[in-house]
Parts: sequence; structure tokens; C-alpha cells
Amino acid sequence: MAAMAELISNSVQEMAVDGKEPPAKYFYKGNDAGVLDASVPLIDVPVVDLGLLTSPSTSAQELEKLHLAVSSWGCFQVVNHGMASSFLDKVREVSKRFFALSMEDKQKYSREADSIEGYGNDMILSDHQTIDWTDRLYLTISPEDQRKIKFWPENPKDFRETLNEYTMKLQEMNEILLRAMAMSLSLEESCFLDQYGERPLVTARFNFYPPCPRPDRILGVKPHADASAITFLLQDKEVEGLQFLKDSEWFRVPIIPHALLINVGDQVEIMSNGIFKSPVHRVVTNTEKERNTLAVFCIPESNREIKPADGLISETRPCLYKKVKDYVSIYFQHYQQGKRPIEAVKI
Repeated sequence: MAAMAELISNSVQEMAVDGKEPPAKYFYKGNDAGVLDASVPLIDVPVVDLGLLTSPSTSAQELEKLHLAVSSWGCFQVVNHGMASSFLDKVREVSKRFFALSMEDKQKYSREADSIEGYGNDMILSDHQTIDWTDRLYLTISPEDQRKIKFWPENPKDFRETLNEYTMKLQEMNEILLRAMAMSLSLEESCFLDQYGERPLVTARFNFYPPCPRPDRILGVKPHADASAITFLLQDKEVEGLQFLKDSEWFRVPIIPHALLINVGDQVEIMSNGIFKSPVHRVVTNTEKERNTLAVFCIPESNREIKPADGLISETRPCLYKKVKDYVSIYFQHYQQGKRPIEAVKI
């Protein structure tokens, strides 16, 4: 408990202001620790137009583009998504204003020792764990009866209303995309949605990455893939940092200010029998600029059985994954040990 309390009272934001050498627990110890390089090649991330995807006359071509994106990179940028640039800026603004509050005001929303929900940073589960250079605000959005409103900031005044509106729109988009992904594989349109369930877990993670004195050795987020079905990321409008791993090489993600970056999570990789890829990604730091992002994770209902769709299993492509329930609990056990959680459900 003391270690946890100490961690929260020592926010990364405060350490960045302090300017001292960060503690050793922030230094990344992975196999690729020597190459925390922000100047890796840029990915040409596919761009999918949601308007074209949902219009009968143009959907076939856009479905093909979506299929190519998620079967190669596992990610794409979505435009024409029905949210105005000014609204996305408002979402970014409430996040920035929250992290700009005094430490005393932010700590009103501090997470409890045994939970990730609320304001803080990494849960300490072992002495050997590497800590991410980020402060977060982590909130449950759905099911609504699972919301812990005490962690939803009252300041900025429009924080709750803005987050609610934004995540409602994302949940509509998530349904469109799960249908489209199934159709792109010539499956029944509701095939993935049926596995996703009627009471999915939707969580939001506001990420604040202050300038870091040692970007050569410290990561904003360690390499990982997501436990979700689909993840939506609202990127910082100006500061890059996100990188994806493909064929053992890191690539950086460009910023399209009015787009949302979407990546497939492990549970859609399982449903698609490995055709769609849940990409490993990380966040690098820099010495000069802070970076704000908002990730929203759409996670299947925990008591639903997640398995490869029957239509994707054949003699030439056998079933590659076991059936699994409550994948998130498996995920956290493996992730904190530095293992790739999806390996635990591969046949």
C-alpha cells in the first residue's frame, strides 16, 4: 500500500518539473532497450472513410481497404466519422485542462490501491516492473451501472458531458466497424457483434506524457497489444509518440488532426482466427513537449465466449486459438510478467 501511495503522490508530471534524473524503475529493460528511437520510419497508415464505408454504392471498395489495413498493420485512421474537428478539439481541451489542475485537485480523483480506475499511474505488482512515463485518468464508461462517478472530474465543468457524448459516438462507430470487419471476411454481418455482447465493457484512458529528461531510455508506454476488440485513439494534434511494431521493426504513426486512429485488439484477432492482427505498440517520449491522448477500449462482455468464427476454420486454415472467457483477466496476468497475453490462448 505504501508503495502505491508513494507512486501516486509522485506523479510523473511533478518529476518532469523537478528536472532530476528519474528513478531506475522508469528505465526500460526490454530486449530493444538500446534503441528507444523517435526517428524510426513513418507508417503510411491506411485511411478509411466511414461515410463511404456505410454508403451502399461505395462500401465494397472501402471494405477492401479496411480488410487490407487490419490484416496487414492492424490499424487505420478513420475520417468522415461524423464528429466535427471542433468537437474533437473540445475533447482534447477538457483532457488538457484536467491535467493542468493543481495536484491537490487532481488527487481528489486518485485511484484506490487495488484498482486501475481513477487518476494515477502504473499499479505496482512487482519490484522488477518498469514504470511508464505517464500520468493517467482511467474511467469505466459502460455498462453505465458500472460507472464510478466519484472518479469523473467535476472540473473542467463540461468534462463529464463531453466524455459522455464522445464515447456514445464511438460506441456507434464500434458497431459499424465490427459489422464491416465481419462482412469483409464474407461472414454473417453480426458474427463479431454477437460475440461482443450486449453489456460490453467500455473504458476511457486519458494519457498525459510530460517532457522526459531521458527519452533514450524511458518509454511513455511499454510495448504491448490491447486486450480490447477495438481501440479508438484521439491523438495529440501536434506531438507524435505512438509507434507500431511490424516484422520486428518499429514505425511511427503520423498525425491526422481530424482523424481517429483505430487498432484491432487481441479479441478481434481471436475472432478472425488470426487474419486480423492485434498490433504491438509503444509510446516514446521527448525532452521538450508534453503530449495528451485519449484511448477508448471497447471490450467484449466478460461472460461471452470469444472464439474464431466457424466460417474462418477449414482444412487449410485450422483453428488457431482456444475458446476464452474474460480475456482481460488473462491479459493482465501475462502483461505484467512481460509476456504477450495472446500467446496463452494460441493452440
